[in-house]
Amino acid sequence: QMKKQCDQKLLIRMKTECVPCSLNLDTQCPAGYTKITNSTGIPDCRYYLDIKTHTLSFPGCRHHCVKEFEQPECCQGHWGPDCMGE
Repeated sequence: QMKKQCDQKLLIRMKTECVPCSLNLDTQCPAGYTKITNSTGIPDCRYYLDIKTHTLSFPGCRHHCVKEFEQPECCQGHWGPDCMGE
């Protein structure tokens, strides 16, 4: 009995919203995602504040998150919904 199903592991990456670095300690990744940065995250973004008639931009921080996702796929030489094709 040959294995006909060869699931692909996909890594989905996302970044949280840019916020002031001091506030980023408590930022959580969305449900199902794992945070791969720690403490205040990565200072690689800018956030904006509207002050009356002006918009000011400040350097901020965000976290990087990953989620592992298994995509069902047939092994080579098999196909179809049940991976039976030879």
